[in-house]
Amino acid sequence: MKSPTESASKYLPGLVPPGLYDKAPVIRIPGGHAAWAGEDAWRALRDEIRAGRSTIAIDAYPGTDVAALIAALESAIPDALVLDFESEAALPKEEIEALIADNLTDDRVFGVMSHRSLREFYSPSRLAALAARIASAEVPVLLVGWGAALVPHSFDLLVLADMARWEIQRRQRAGAPNWRAENGEQEALLKFKRGYFVDWRVADRHKRMILDRIDYVLDTNGPIAEAKLIRSSTFRLGMSMAATQPFRVVPFFDPGVWGGQWMREVCGLEDEKNYAWCFDCVPEENSVLLEIGGQVVELPAIDVVFCHPQELLGRKTFARFGAEFPIRFDMLDTMEGGNLSLQVHPLTDYIQNTFGMHYTQDESYYLLDAADDAVVYLGLRDGIDPGEMTAALRSAQTGEAAFPAERFVNSFPARKHDHFSIPAGTVHCSGKNSMVLEISATPYIFTFKMWDWGRVGLDGVPRPIHVDHALKNIDWNRRTQWTAENLIGQVREVDRGPDWVEEQTGLHELEFLEVRRHWFTGAVQHETRGTVNVLNLVEGAEAIVESPTGAFEPFVVHYAETFIVPAAVGAYSIRPHGRGEGQRLGTVKASVRGTATD
Repeated sequence: MKSPTESASKYLPGLVPPGLYDKAPVIRIPGGHAAWAGEDAWRALRDEIRAGRSTIAIDAYPGTDVAALIAALESAIPDALVLDFESEAALPKEEIEALIADNLTDDRVFGVMSHRSLREFYSPSRLAALAARIASAEVPVLLVGWGAALVPHSFDLLVLADMARWEIQRRQRAGAPNWRAENGEQEALLKFKRGYFVDWRVADRHKRMILDRIDYVLDTNGPIAEAKLIRSSTFRLGMSMAATQPFRVVPFFDPGVWGGQWMREVCGLEDEKNYAWCFDCVPEENSVLLEIGGQVVELPAIDVVFCHPQELLGRKTFARFGAEFPIRFDMLDTMEGGNLSLQVHPLTDYIQNTFGMHYTQDESYYLLDAADDAVVYLGLRDGIDPGEMTAALRSAQTGEAAFPAERFVNSFPARKHDHFSIPAGTVHCSGKNSMVLEISATPYIFTFKMWDWGRVGLDGVPRPIHVDHALKNIDWNRRTQWTAENLIGQVREVDRGPDWVEEQTGLHELEFLEVRRHWFTGAVQHETRGTVNVLNLVEGAEAIVESPTGAFEPFVVHYAETFIVPAAVGAYSIRPHGRGEGQRLGTVKASVRGTATD
């Protein structure tokens, strides 16, 4: 296998050297703060007990290895009573399964969003009995498990054991079950469905209720033996810093049946045969890294949203979406790979009524790179018969015949820096030999696959097809002429200066995102105008983001990196820097329409 350095010239522009892409961006916490790892973390808790804080609740996000955490605490603090809160007070597993059955449905992929509270999964009488046991204990007590803070006892300390969703998925793929479930051998899709529609919704709701009360945060993303502990003051500073300066979340990369080779070379990856996805701005799933006194602590990026929604999102965006990050950037790599599945996303009314999600998966494809034969499948061909296409999809679904996609769906040439709008209800997919920066709304699993080119997944199992859902959401009026006039080549210059040009590149009026592209050889002045900005450096080696007032430390970004500029930043500038000096650089910037303030 070639190393990234040896093969980088194949995909990297000549002026962009290999090895620039940062896979572990950090937010540096100033001096005066500490992080304790492994034995030092348990020693810090033991010191708290010796100082008289004898009852400690460790409220662990579902996915945390509670058994390993209890074992570590029992070993480190042998004179304490360490209790498994979940075993002591949770409802029987079969009762929990009955409570969430309607949310999980019989579908392999889709469920219905849960609005339950965590308290519903616990026995009130057992919670009361546990409180009485803690109050009468003659030794220090550590109560460990998801929801430990629910016990009606005034704990001396409350610790949040936190974990990012991507780490939970990684563990589940390796055989870990969902919370209080006997499904370790179940396929990962079903575990993810339960997490997405139930566990994580309930967990985030509970986490938000206790964030103001926590005394410590425990990073459990790695092995429990290496868990890292920080004080709540350090946690709050990290969240505040992220919400008031440019930052990046930690990208994660995933292989797929259609995956390509571009990210392997540009981003310096070697573990898999291909990489299909890079999720580099999905705060619901990504993490942030805090560098604290030589230790790097990993925390869910969604914590920034929960702690500082108005500073991060902006007042109007927060009013519209709540504490939810509405913009998603990710990369789809089909270079030397295959076509994505032919698909359509649900209309807003459908996603609300069917799945309980309040906004839909509008998106767009921005071409970071493309081979000469690259295409995007988009919209239906003029003159097709919906009934004939429906019959062909049904036939393909049963395996009777391949679906003749080119007969029913337009295929448009795709070139580097092209931008294709894809409002919900539009049939689409990226073809092979493309590198797509997907700029979209955050809901990210509501893809109705209609045809997957006869493939199976990496696990050898056919990937799920949802023709019934798709047929209820296809806008049959989006034919060739309409698609060409509304979704392709919608570039309009809106402003220029001596060494920069600003263009509007979409999206369609039915989508809530506004996207602007800047080409520049000098400094470009930006203003968040009271709403969060998400950007990617789509051309050039390196740029620097600066505050005209010195409100934040200069922030360096590299080719293909996505970064977030919180609403609270206000004015900022971007200019070529380092290896990017002397180059023509390009950024794309997304924000939420109708939320900017003047």
